[in-house]
Amino acid sequence: MLNEPIGILGFGVEGKSTLKFLQENGIKEISIFDKSNGENYLDNLQNCKTIIRSAGVYPLQKEILDAQKKGAELTSQIELFFEIMQRDYPHIPIIGVTGTLGKGSCVSMIAHCLESLKIPHKIGGNFGVPALDLLQCKDLLNDKNTVIILELSSFQLMTLGISPKIGVVLQTTTEHLDWHTSVEQYRDAKANLVRWQKRGDYCIYNAASEGATQIANQSGAIKKAFDVKGNSIEIEGHSLSIDECKITGVHQLQNMAAAVLALQSLGLSVSACMEHLKSYESLEFRLQKIGSKVFKNKNLDFYNDSYSTRPEAAMSAAESMSKPFTIILGGSEKHADFTELSQKLAKNNLLKGIALIGATAERMQKSLQTENCKAAMQIFENLQTAYEWCLENTPDSGAILLSPACASFGLFANYKERGKEFNRLVNPSNSER
Repeated sequence: MLNEPIGILGFGVEGKSTLKFLQENGIKEISIFDKSNGENYLDNLQNCKTIIRSAGVYPLQKEILDAQKKGAELTSQIELFFEIMQRDYPHIPIIGVTGTLGKGSCVSMIAHCLESLKIPHKIGGNFGVPALDLLQCKDLLNDKNTVIILELSSFQLMTLGISPKIGVVLQTTTEHLDWHTSVEQYRDAKANLVRWQKRGDYCIYNAASEGATQIANQSGAIKKAFDVKGNSIEIEGHSLSIDECKITGVHQLQNMAAAVLALQSLGLSVSACMEHLKSYESLEFRLQKIGSKVFKNKNLDFYNDSYSTRPEAAMSAAESMSKPFTIILGGSEKHADFTELSQKLAKNNLLKGIALIGATAERMQKSLQTENCKAAMQIFENLQTAYEWCLENTPDSGAILLSPACASFGLFANYKERGKEFNRLVNPSNSER
């Protein structure tokens, strides 16, 4: 299946997983090409007959294209996984989930229902473990009831030529424009999730999202659209209200609707899945209520939405607040457009203060001022001083929301470290140090 010598592009978690897979399958001629080896790390790539790209490596680089012109085959860990699954385990349905917002939550909701229904399953891809690592679970793969769930990013999908049995396309806007050359390229990459589907496959998509609809139109599968309005979802006469659930944020109902439709496509009961979703709890750092406490005679609630790395996520979080609140925004620069976020925040009557941090702070402030946002606003050097300002400026019975709308780099290694720091600030005695 793979012609040697083989080059592994990128040697992070996914690249190391690929190396392990190749070695376990008797491949001897393997070379590693990683940025840590210097700016000329792609030298000698054209000596390879097969190139396995890790997700974060941009596939349209000159050296990669030159190697392909000389006969090298470019593939990826995800594509290898799909090929092996179709060849060796065709009985196992794969649910692939993509979109700009909600991928991890939707995947975990699907898994939660399968766990509750005692159906064997595994999560992989961009969430969980690298896809090829799932091939080690032989007992699970030989079980005819097993379901595989993959969270798939645009990076992973960009060169994919195979689609899963069930493709879920959540709200899709714009993202990673520091990597993709355009919105069109970003969405085109996402479309590979469903572009190669067959007539009997299923494409579930958010009909309220122009991007998701555009992507779904490229699938020849059976289409199931969802569009959540109000505080509940309705599917085939069954309903689920936000008030019945443990989650915070009405936008999570979109992920629940997608999860239910994906599970229905497996032949599972809609009513049973909705019942099990009532016990689902939000993933860590996804609009997670982390506590309440009294500060200077004020009763305050605290919400950790550190996973919010794009404007749309912060918009959803802010719209979910039902009491007066302050928000911490800002982080590293990915050239996102903050106009719509600024417009929404300017119209939010519950918003009382905005603390800005990171490389995007000044640009966000200008955008908010352009939209005539009246909330108190200030730029801070770090998360701690921003948090302390919010304590002072949040009214009694209010809330402090960390929903940065930006990645964490520059101030933190990743969104998890940023989330842990916020937890430590709120609950010093209970947080990881």
